[in-house]
Amino acid sequence: MKIIKRDGHIVEYDAEKIRIAIGKANNEVKGKEKASKEEIEEIIKYIEELNKKRILVEDIQDIIEEKLMQFDKYQLAKKYITYRYTRELVRKANTTDQTIKELIEGENEYWNNENSNKNAQVVTTQRDYLAGITSTDITRRFLLPEDIVKAHDEGIIHFHDADYFAQNALHNCELINLEDMLQNGTNINGVMIEKPHRFITAATIATQIILAVTSSSYGGATVSLSHLAPFVRDSYNQYYAKYKTRNLKEEDCKKFAMEDTKKEVKDGVQTFNYQVNSMTNTNGQAPFLSVCMYLGETEEYKDELAMIIEEFLKQRILGFKNKKGVYITPAFPKLLYILEEDNIHKDSKYWYLTELAAKCTAKRMVPDYISEKIMLELKKNEQGDGDCYPCMGCRSFLTPDRTMSIGNIAKAKNYVEGKGKYYGRFNQGVVTINLPDVALSSDKDIDKFWKIFDERLELCHKALQIRHKRLSNATSDVAPILWQYGALARLEEGESIHELLHHGYSTISLGYAGLYECVKYMTGHSHTDNGEGKELGLQIMQHLNDAAKKWKEEEDIDYSVYGTPIESTTYKFAKCLRERFGIVKGITDRDYITNSYHVPVFEGIDAFSKLALESEFQKLSPGGAISYIETPNLQNNVDAIIEVIQFIYDNIMYAEINTKSDYCQKCGFDGEILIDENMEWYCPNCGNRDHNTLNVARRTCGYIGTNFWNKGRTQEIKERVLHLDNKVAKEE
Repeated sequence: MKIIKRDGHIVEYDAEKIRIAIGKANNEVKGKEKASKEEIEEIIKYIEELNKKRILVEDIQDIIEEKLMQFDKYQLAKKYITYRYTRELVRKANTTDQTIKELIEGENEYWNNENSNKNAQVVTTQRDYLAGITSTDITRRFLLPEDIVKAHDEGIIHFHDADYFAQNALHNCELINLEDMLQNGTNINGVMIEKPHRFITAATIATQIILAVTSSSYGGATVSLSHLAPFVRDSYNQYYAKYKTRNLKEEDCKKFAMEDTKKEVKDGVQTFNYQVNSMTNTNGQAPFLSVCMYLGETEEYKDELAMIIEEFLKQRILGFKNKKGVYITPAFPKLLYILEEDNIHKDSKYWYLTELAAKCTAKRMVPDYISEKIMLELKKNEQGDGDCYPCMGCRSFLTPDRTMSIGNIAKAKNYVEGKGKYYGRFNQGVVTINLPDVALSSDKDIDKFWKIFDERLELCHKALQIRHKRLSNATSDVAPILWQYGALARLEEGESIHELLHHGYSTISLGYAGLYECVKYMTGHSHTDNGEGKELGLQIMQHLNDAAKKWKEEEDIDYSVYGTPIESTTYKFAKCLRERFGIVKGITDRDYITNSYHVPVFEGIDAFSKLALESEFQKLSPGGAISYIETPNLQNNVDAIIEVIQFIYDNIMYAEINTKSDYCQKCGFDGEILIDENMEWYCPNCGNRDHNTLNVARRTCGYIGTNFWNKGRTQEIKERVLHLDNKVAKEE
């Protein structure tokens, strides 16, 4: 018999626990009120003869109380009820204390592996986690209704970022309006920052803005290099004027000015990278930052932008030095390279940048690639024009701008009437539905499946409404850098941010996970079969979008379907499925479930077929998703990378290429660090298993992780198959 505990976990029945519980109550009464051993055993026998496969722990306690009263042990029953109530209070009170103790002592598996870019042993991270544990406790006990907490604990849904939810002013991710802040000035910690007049100053100020913004939110942030490009020209003009005053020839003035400008761009980019990777924000980590490289964002400063992009790529190819002084692959900033007509063909003016990007991908796994061509087809703004813009962080895409008819509600100083607005917009948060649980709960009855699906969607909807309502209480004063000084808006002091949560200015995300396992259980086929499985997979995705559309129309809130990057939740969902349904071959027999709509990592498929297939599902994940392919070491076969890049441009909006870039500090091995059967990382050259001396970089869920992962994610990484064969690619 299985016992379902209060937190949803399932354990084996143990009669001794009943004996101990009644025994403790027995010690509080005298004489005839005490239960005899025979009476206790009769209660146990009664429970066991119910022949239940599963039973709630609360039901067992109810039975004990009823039986004691049947034996006329009323005082004992009262003591048992008091004992039960006291245990419940102690249990609630001590959960947070115990979690904090385990965190500090390094014994908590969840917090040790919660984020592959955070080291739980470092004091700044621990400080963030301590606050997070307290926030989670407050959220569970006071801010969320019991049905949402129960569904979250059972892995039916996942209420993301409860560790930040206690504060009513924190949102998920954003596109920072860096242009407005640099061109029109800003204010950081009460210090007025005026418009800079040189590139290196602008780059430095940008990093201070990034630190301040990411300390006032909890997700990913993105800036665009096009917003820094005008300051390259400012620097050039200063250098040119300097040489001009020396009465040099015109061509020499231009030559020397350009040499100095390139040196400043190099220094400025290096400063930017050093700052971003050495700073720690209030989340206990380096800013979770993406940097967009989009030539199409500017015509006037396109050549200056190209200079910055070139330097970012060169410095990333080199890598950053670790504590041993060896160049390795950093996690951040994530680079987003927009593929467009000016850089996608060999005769394009900026083709050299795409070649450099391909070399960078082969060496350092970035940049990721966004196809302007496909995005313009998919993202139509309120006026019907296609827009191209970066994601917020690793994969979150805003819905196309539909605020044009109501004007500049954020009061941005760089607002352009009639043009789609994206920088300054943000996401309110995420709740994710566990699709495999919907399928398993239906027992393969398709009518029951859709009924349960709708019930679970309403749970998600209810949880998302709670997220929205909590954030709607915030005013601009809670985070001036965001709401008053240009990062997201320029509201007045004390002004509510409520309007920015409506009208499409911000999004809120209905996440989903495990499409593969869901479809596989229901049909016996993968959603990649181009048949019955794929048909159901697309229907499920459309059903998610239909729900989001309905909620949006009813509430004027931009609900959007989002392929959740379930880094640690993949393991939680897998464990919950196993506890609820046991081992179901091919569905619950792994320690992870598949991310979003992805082809499962163990399923063999070539790179081009995978990207083409997933592009159909990516269209139905408008709030965010990213596709990827796994490759061997392609540093000596950049042509293969370029072939994939060109395929991405013509076929899919957003994709990445996962190469390998590891290093062993003990022996100097710079190949691929491997995983053994016990899910332990080791150097294949010297056998080193010390995480402190292994530099491992793997794409986790759209971003690179460098601090190792939990058991489920590690198994997923181990089982990844290659989608591109180095030898075959060379021959073709």
